Amino acid sequence: MTNKFRTMLLAGAMLAAPLPAAVLAQEAPAAETVAQDAATPADAETEAALANAKAKMQKEMDAAIALVEKMFDTSDLPPIEPARLTLAERTTAALIPDGSLEKMMDNLYGKMLRTILEETGGNSDLSLSIKTGVESDRIAALDADTKNAVADLFDPHRKEREDQVMKVIRPLISEALADLEPPMRAGLAKAYARKFSAGQLTELNAFFATPAGQSYAGESLALQADPEVMLAMMKAVPPLVTKFIDRAPTIEGQLKELPKEKGLADLSDTEMNKLAKLMKVDVQTLKDNRDMWSEAATETEAVEAAPSDDWSGSDEAADAAADGAEAAVAADAADAAAAAADAAIDDPAYDRGNWSEADRQRVEQLEEAASNASSAAFDAQEEAVANARKKTPSTD
Repeated sequence: MTNKFRTMLLAGAMLAAPLPAAVLAQEAPAAETVAQDAATPADAETEAALANAKAKMQKEMDAAIALVEKMFDTSDLPPIEPARLTLAERTTAALIPDGSLEKMMDNLYGKMLRTILEETGGNSDLSLSIKTGVESDRIAALDADTKNAVADLFDPHRKEREDQVMKVIRPLISEALADLEPPMRAGLAKAYARKFSAGQLTELNAFFATPAGQSYAGESLALQADPEVMLAMMKAVPPLVTKFIDRAPTIEGQLKELPKEKGLADLSDTEMNKLAKLMKVDVQTLKDNRDMWSEAATETEAVEAAPSDDWSGSDEAADAAADGAEAAVAADAADAAAAAADAAIDDPAYDRGNWSEADRQRVEQLEEAASNASSAAFDAQEEAVANARKKTPSTD
C-alpha cells in the first residue's frame, strides 16, 4: 500500500477507532501481568519499537493533515472582521456547549457499541455456535435464559467483562471528545463569521439567550445522531441503491461514450518523446517498458487463442491452467511482497518520503502504467475466452 493511499485512509480509520479499541479491551491482560512483562529484558526493545511506531504514525498523520489542508485550503479567503468573529464565537459557544460532542457520540457510539456487544457477545448465537460447534439455527431456537446459562459455563465473568469494556472505553472517548470541542468551536466560529453578517449573528445570539434558544442550541448537535434521524437515514439507503442499480445500464453506456484511456502501447513515437520530456526521463526507458508489457500481453493472447484438439475438455483444461497460473503468480507475488516488506522495514530508503520528487513521480507513473497493462491483459483474456466460446459448442 502506497504512502499516499495509506494517508487517504487514515482519517476514515480514526472515525472507527473507538470500536476496535473496545474489542481489544475485552482481551486486555490483567494489570499485574502487564507489570510483570514490563520488567522483562525485552522492555528496551519494546519501547524502541513503540517509539518507532509512534514516529511513523505521527509522520502519516502529518501527511494526512497536509492532504486535508490542501483539500480545504483557506489561504485565499479574505480576512475576517474581528468584531464579527467575536459575535460568531459567542454563537458557536451556544451551539457547542461543553459536553455536547459526548452527548452526540453517546447517541451514536453508545447505542452502537452496546448493540455490537449484544450481537457478538458471549451469549450471541454466533458466539455460542463457534464455541460449541452447534448450528446457529438450533441455538436461535433456545430461549434467552438458556443462552445465558450456556455462555456462563464458558465465561462466568462475562457480564463483568462486558461492563468493563464500557468502563474502560467510555472515559477515553469522553476525554478525546472534550479535546475536540475547542478546535471545533474555533473552526465553526470562522465559518459562521464568513457566512453571516454581524446583524444576523447578533439576532442568533439574542435567540440563543432565550429559554427556547438555549434548549435548541444545547440539543442541536446531539439531535444529528438521534436514533430517529439515524434510523430514517438508514431506511433511505436501500431505495437509493435500487435507483442506482436500475440506472446502471444507462450509466455504463454514458461512461463508454468516451474513448478508453491510453496505455504506453497506444502512444505514437511523437507522444512517447513528449511524455519523456514532460517526465524528464529517457525515452528509451519508456519504450522498454512499453515493449515489455506488449510482449507479455501478446504471450497471454497466444496462449488463450491456441487451438485444442479435444474441445470436450477445453473448459476444464483452461480452468486448470488458469488456476495453476494464478497460483504461481500469487506465490511469486507473495514472495516478492514479503521480501519487499522485510527490506522496507530495515531500510529507510524504501520510505517514499525519503525519495526525490522526480523518483517518486517516475515510480508512481510506472505503477499506474503497470496497473493499466494488467487491466488490459485481463480484458483481452476475457474477450478471447468469450470469442472462443462463441465458436465452440457448449459441453454442458
